[in-house]
Amino acid sequence: MKATQKLTLIGVSIAAAMVLSYVETLIPVPFAVPGIKLGLANTVALFLLFRLDWKAAGLVSLIRVLLSGLLFGNAASLAYSAAGAALSLVVMALLKKTGAFSPVGISVSGAVAHNVGQILMAVVLLGTDQILWWLPALAVSGIVTGLAIGAAGAVLIKKISIPIR
Repeated sequence: MKATQKLTLIGVSIAAAMVLSYVETLIPVPFAVPGIKLGLANTVALFLLFRLDWKAAGLVSLIRVLLSGLLFGNAASLAYSAAGAALSLVVMALLKKTGAFSPVGISVSGAVAHNVGQILMAVVLLGTDQILWWLPALAVSGIVTGLAIGAAGAVLIKKISIPIR
């Protein structure tokens, strides 16, 4: 793949991730547990992880987290999202490298890791470990949303090929 093609794909991926992040802000999540989100933009990161590499997925995730935090959130939400996205990417990249997991399995693991990263950041920022009580509910939501995002990502990975030249 030529450098301009890769740059274009990354730019389009950032745009897609931003649109999905915005759409997610419009969808009400009727749960009393703070931090539960669908993670629609993670479809893009999962796709890039399989079609390009972890660096492209990480770059798009980083830019999306920064822009989403600035546009739709605040400093705290930016910190939570950054911690979650970083841990999620590390877990997904390591699992993909093993070759033993499907996109769905990697997505579920990434979603749960994202929630763990958010909770760890909350422990640091709030200075209390009482927030750990939210982790089981967030883990369940991560499994459910990870399954959905993984299924969507698997379809994209299967249907969209990227020519390598």
